[in-house]
Amino acid sequence: MQKTLVIGASLKPHRYSYVAIKRLTEKSIRTEAFGLKEGSVNGVQIKTNFDDFQNIHTVTLYLNPENQKPYYNDILNLNPKRVIFNPGTENPEFYKLLKAKNIEVEIACTLVLLSLNQYE
Repeated sequence: MQKTLVIGASLKPHRYSYVAIKRLTEKSIRTEAFGLKEGSVNGVQIKTNFDDFQNIHTVTLYLNPENQKPYYNDILNLNPKRVIFNPGTENPEFYKLLKAKNIEVEIACTLVLLSLNQYE
């Protein structure tokens, strides 16, 4: 199974990024996480820098468009196969940058994809 990076990871159980990490790991999807605070969710360490991320297939975003801007280059440098823009993260400016590097843009909800067994 390919590796997913959750960006905007939170230690708060009521946040969608927290639930996404739990559901991804429950489906045995290799998961890594980036957030503002270090910690652990379902055995996944939340890191606060991009230095250790490698071989990322999918990035799933939980940051609003304004908060994504500082991470454009970090995400582009990971060269993932796709980036999922969850509800509230839609960002046409970033779509263009990703598509220019042949990175697939998917406007979807990770939790819905997982629940429908359509997360690939």
